[in-house]
Amino acid sequence: MMWQDIFSAIALMLVFEGIMPFISPISYKKTMTEILRQKNSTIRSLGFFIMLAGVILLMLVK
Repeated sequence: MMWQDIFSAIALMLVFEGIMPFISPISYKKTMTEILRQKNSTIRSLGFFIMLAGVILLMLVK
């Protein structure tokens, strides 16, 4: 059961990751270009807060 949950989570993540480039590739490219212009520390902080939000959401669901 655990492997099924892990693969389901990965599959769902891939679906969400693909939505923006599928719906609006131009906006996606602009967003990626803007992200590339940011400092590494800014990107790292954003990544940390996204992971933190994910952990909190998982804790609320479980």
